[in-house]
Amino acid sequence: MTDPLRADCASCAALCCVVPAFARGADFALDKPAETACPNLADDDRCGIHPVLRERGFPGCTVYDCFGAGQHVTRAVFPGLDRRDRTVLHQVATVFPVVRALQELRWLVRAARALEVPAALAADLADADDELSRRVQGTPEQLRGVPVDVVRARVNPLLTRASEHARRSVRRPRDLRGADLVGAGLAGADLRGASLRGAVLLGADLRRADLRLADVTGADTRGARLEGADLRGTLFLTQAQLDAARGDAATRLEGALLHPAHWAPAA
Repeated sequence: MTDPLRADCASCAALCCVVPAFARGADFALDKPAETACPNLADDDRCGIHPVLRERGFPGCTVYDCFGAGQHVTRAVFPGLDRRDRTVLHQVATVFPVVRALQELRWLVRAARALEVPAALAADLADADDELSRRVQGTPEQLRGVPVDVVRARVNPLLTRASEHARRSVRRPRDLRGADLVGAGLAGADLRGASLRGAVLLGADLRRADLRLADVTGADTRGARLEGADLRGTLFLTQAQLDAARGDAATRLEGALLHPAHWAPAA
């Protein structure tokens, strides 16, 4: 059975290639308005340059993760969706970002529930999981009315508590929440249990760094150097964050996380 929180592109109407806007820069080779199909999108809803996206200047596409929102909107919210119908597409564009936000929160809550936490917190996380699951099953009208910021504000304290409990064994962990670490030299750094929530690690040198039990919720890892880094047990680490970074076969991972194909072999 397909994981509902994992993107299934074969069951989606290429919503990530149509709904969002993007601007020409390091992540995309051209400008694309919102609710407009990318020129690389073929008639069969598949990317015409998918095997060479990075080489053609579209690394931003390779690291995008809808957390299963695409197939859910295509199949459950707008069954029979035809992305070429402009009226329907506009309706989809008002719902897809909401569903993606809810799906990402569901993924984070599921990751928190996999940790060993006190019974009371486990119950609160289970309640949050149930609420998010109910919300994402709503009609288009109900989904448009979801106060995403309010829902996120209720869930984030639970994630923070789960993170703090998981990191309690680390003595004096570094607090780098929201830190600007663009290009930072952190090779070999002891970042066990560090809070890197929302940190900007763009191009940071984290080679051989110890990131066990570090909380990387929402951290921007584009171009970060992770060769030889230890990411076993890193909290809330997504595959998209790995795909955005640079690493090699010596980068230590565990669980369902995979070494991206563009990573180098071990030196």
